[in-house]
Amino acid sequence: MNRLLLIEDDVRQAELLQSFLAGAGFELQACHTAGEGLRRLTAEAFDALLLDAMLPDGDGFEICRQVRAGSTIPIIMLTARGDELDRIVGLELGADDYLPKPFNPRELLARLKAVLRRGRPSANASSLLRFGQLEISPEERLARLDGEPLALTGYQFDLLLLLARHAGRVMSRDALMDGLRGHELEAFDRSIDVHISRIRAQIEADPKHPRRIVTLRGAGYLFAREQS
Repeated sequence: MNRLLLIEDDVRQAELLQSFLAGAGFELQACHTAGEGLRRLTAEAFDALLLDAMLPDGDGFEICRQVRAGSTIPIIMLTARGDELDRIVGLELGADDYLPKPFNPRELLARLKAVLRRGRPSANASSLLRFGQLEISPEERLARLDGEPLALTGYQFDLLLLLARHAGRVMSRDALMDGLRGHELEAFDRSIDVHISRIRAQIEADPKHPRRIVTLRGAGYLFAREQS
């Protein structure tokens, strides 16, 4: 049974989600303040974090940033603020997915299953991919640069792996979203750009002038076969 942590100040909603997700085979632990949630994350092991963006004692986006700085736990942000800018901010800070309130619990369940799948080795995982000092291990679900592990979210690892497996080929945003269809319920174009930017920040010597993942205006992205 997957253990989930919910940080949500709406007690009634937390209770409803606990009941619904228990019926789907998930154990949901609920905290109602940022401080309590961060303490639980430090002291216990959880498989995913459901995080409200607006809490009485903290900003959920800042909490997301803090958690992501030291953990690769899948994070789904929940918020009443549903505009695209908030979604982009959440993704830039390391969230794996973003669900605006009010939402259908079945949609949350579908998104939750998707982010958890990303953390498990796939049945068709192949051998290590090497591009210069960059190594990508599908079996470990881990990428390394100069031997040092990269702090990629599950979605970012899958996106990097998809690009690497099609090295030398231009991949449009639509092709990338199709390739990740089993992982992302409702990908939107800007999310691809945000995740590519975060990947570049870790694998490029100069992210503003990338050489590993190149943007071809109007066409998409190209993962270079020759890496320096």
